[in-house]
Amino acid sequence: MSRSLASYAKLNLFLHVTGKRPDGYHDLLSLMTKIRLADIMTFTFQGNGVNVTCDHPLVPEDETNLAHRAAVLFLSSSRQHPKKHSLQGVTIDIQKQIPVGGGLGGGSSNAATVLSTLNARCRYPFSRNQLMEMGTCLGADVPFFLYGGPALATGAGETLSRVSPELFPRHVVVCDPGIAVSTARVFQNHDFCLTFSKEYTIQTSSNILSKGQDLDIRPYVHNDLEATTFRLYPEVRVARDEIAQLLQRPVFMSGSGGSLFALFTDEKKAALGYERLLAHWAGKKKRLLRTALLTR
Repeated sequence: MSRSLASYAKLNLFLHVTGKRPDGYHDLLSLMTKIRLADIMTFTFQGNGVNVTCDHPLVPEDETNLAHRAAVLFLSSSRQHPKKHSLQGVTIDIQKQIPVGGGLGGGSSNAATVLSTLNARCRYPFSRNQLMEMGTCLGADVPFFLYGGPALATGAGETLSRVSPELFPRHVVVCDPGIAVSTARVFQNHDFCLTFSKEYTIQTSSNILSKGQDLDIRPYVHNDLEATTFRLYPEVRVARDEIAQLLQRPVFMSGSGGSLFALFTDEKKAALGYERLLAHWAGKKKRLLRTALLTR
């Protein structure tokens, strides 16, 4: 028996690096929301053990794959749970639509989808909070994909607070410049002193945490990691500048890069911008996506 599910990408609408922790990780303040871009994951519940296949050559299919690690972690944890189940193994096939190394959280989203799907298959032995705790062991972004709705992320990204579900503009054009960016390399080379702005961070967080109000996110969109990523991967900066010139609007990077995005309030204007970029990069190794924020 097989089941196919969408595993959605995310955007960091703003991302501030607020400090470095003793464990080597960085403290963050980030507003995250899902977008409609998604991988397709097909689960087949048969046999023993965990098997993962993927149609993208840069995605491993062994135990280093986050989806594989999530399945192993769930099965190991569930064996200690008093609520017994008959699930012994699962085969997971991943059809990649989310760019690899693009700062859109594809691997973390896949891991979260595995945890929630296996939990449902086993009739919910774990609460959402328990799944989020498991997710933290896999990666800082995994809890967000289990949380539901846009969230303000702090700590290493694993501590989440709910924000207004109405973040406008709602439409986005995303560009994958075709460069797989290493998150670890970006953080290892990040110069904290050059980017952190305490006053701006406090202003942003206080506005985001206003309860029950729609929020125009545009004045707050920002990414402290852009300078480091642009220095290490200059092709990402070139793509950012080209997009901004063609669209005549600000363009930002998600996460540690290299995916770039521009926000639109009007769907028709987003479509026109998408077509303009598509014509400009015809035949080039750039991937463009026109999608929407998932705010509920």
